[in-house]
Amino acid sequence: MSSQRTPVAPPEFEAALLSLRGHRLRPEFKLEEVPAPTRIAPYALALTGEVNPGSDPEDLAGSGRFVVLYDPEGQPAWNGNFRVIVMGRAALEPEFAADPMLGEVGWSWLTDALAAEEAPYHSLSGTVTRVLSETFGGLELRSGEVEIEVRASWSPQTTDLAPHLRAWALMTCQASGLPPVPDNVSPMKPKR
Repeated sequence: MSSQRTPVAPPEFEAALLSLRGHRLRPEFKLEEVPAPTRIAPYALALTGEVNPGSDPEDLAGSGRFVVLYDPEGQPAWNGNFRVIVMGRAALEPEFAADPMLGEVGWSWLTDALAAEEAPYHSLSGTVTRVLSETFGGLELRSGEVEIEVRASWSPQTTDLAPHLRAWALMTCQASGLPPVPDNVSPMKPKR
């Protein structure tokens, strides 16, 4: 009988993970840890987030994913040892489907959130996708539905990943149509 030992995570990765704990995010934003990708980097963490202004699952306004990759030897494409990969997705009103500025607006949600949270980064890249879905046949007939999806990755400049987590949450909430919370105001949970 052989015993396998779980490899001990390097201190730099442990520091990054610790920086992600205990943050107060908006009450509409539910965060959960999920299995991380295993083939991209030796160490990884993945979180999902759902934006739901109410308690009914039908009220889901948006969702996203936050992944931290760490390779102690670094990866040339990352220009560093860490890489943050995010995705935020939300339904939009149908009139936004033809808006030529939608991609730029979606990208600005991310870059503005990174700036607002003072998240130091480099090597940012990504895409903004809009999807228009129309139903036909036996499916319930609905008018066109529009969805926006922002996917991006960047290399953080420190092991403090808290500002990056908050920026992703902010971007996902903005895409989901939640109004911004003014500075120095703590969001309150809605009454049931």
